Amino acid sequence: MEKQEISDGAGIPQRKITLVSSPVRAVIRMRKKIRTLKNGCLQLDISGKRSTDSPKSAFRQTSADKCKSSNFEKPTIFKFDSPTLAEVSLNHQPRKSKRKKSRPVLYPGNARKYLPVEQKSKAKRCLILFILIVGFQILNAIENLDDNVLKYDLEGLEKTLKRDVFGQQTAVAKIMDHLKDYLATHYHNKPLVVSLNGPSGVGKSLMGRLLAKHFRSVMDNDFILQYYVLHNCPKSSDVALCQAELSNLISDMISRAEIEEKIPIFIFDEMEAMSPPLLDVLQGFFQLNQTNEYLNAVYVLISNLGGSEITNYVLKNVTNSINTVEHDLCQIVWSILKGHHSIWKVAEIVPFVLLEQKHVMSCFLDELLQEGFYPDKEKIKNLAEELNYYTVNGTKYSTTGCKEVVGRVNLLHPIHRHIDLRTA
Repeated sequence: MEKQEISDGAGIPQRKITLVSSPVRAVIRMRKKIRTLKNGCLQLDISGKRSTDSPKSAFRQTSADKCKSSNFEKPTIFKFDSPTLAEVSLNHQPRKSKRKKSRPVLYPGNARKYLPVEQKSKAKRCLILFILIVGFQILNAIENLDDNVLKYDLEGLEKTLKRDVFGQQTAVAKIMDHLKDYLATHYHNKPLVVSLNGPSGVGKSLMGRLLAKHFRSVMDNDFILQYYVLHNCPKSSDVALCQAELSNLISDMISRAEIEEKIPIFIFDEMEAMSPPLLDVLQGFFQLNQTNEYLNAVYVLISNLGGSEITNYVLKNVTNSINTVEHDLCQIVWSILKGHHSIWKVAEIVPFVLLEQKHVMSCFLDELLQEGFYPDKEKIKNLAEELNYYTVNGTKYSTTGCKEVVGRVNLLHPIHRHIDLRTA
């Protein structure tokens, strides 16, 4: 009994050792087998033959045949076979990416094709209506501009100035440009101030008279003011009284013109004789911070300021182009006017140049016709030769313009007069 118990007690630990060591032994056997297979496969040549020197050649040959018989196919189950060199080299080669084939486009057969039905959009109709409304308003605005230009007959004024003002084509064109731009509409953000400057006798006062005469013919006389400084406010008069009268004249005329939707014209001659207090009153109407009716007005300022500078420049720059002369003269006159008074800061400068002898002869012809004399060319030439001239590069410029023409014609003897056109 004791021996049996001892044998039973001794068998228990032996059974435990067997249970623990059996997995280890299985792993060891599998590792030996894997090592054997690896050694057999690695000793193969590229042709697949094995050297016969090593033992157990039959077993290794069998394992090699198994490696070759796989044909590089992936096993469906896990195997402990190691790949050959040929398989390893083939597995490491770059594989070409397969391009995805585009799907075939299926075209309809002989079935009849129909365009999609276009649904009418309300937004499109609204857009067309909006475009028509805007176009109609633009057309109406253009017609209103044309109506304003026709109302003042600016084309007729331009023809008159070109016919009666001699030798000042550039000045006439510049004045007409300012008037056309300003009189095209009735609403403005500032009044139009034009300054006519030049030596005596070149047509500045004539230009003012023609402007006044034309606008009186297309508007009432109540909207045209011709103000001669030496006549309306001479030096001996009360300056305060002149200030009040001038302010009332301008305010009343602007108020009446605003009611009838017309633009008044103010022409001031002999501005070089206007006193500084009177200039200050006039400058108050040129400001921008006023009611709308005071912004709708045209002011023409006529003076001899800058006349001597214009004469000197023209005589020294006879060969210069017209555009260059006009630009330089505006700069010269501007520098003189701003030193005289600040009223000219907002003015558009229009310089008048010297008149040539042919322009003086045109003045004589026009005056002789007005007085009823025959237009004798030889007599006109003799009258023109009696005046004084500046001579530069063979061109004669009158020292007094056409200022002495009227006096010379009045001195003609009555026997030379054929008929008086004013009394006929």
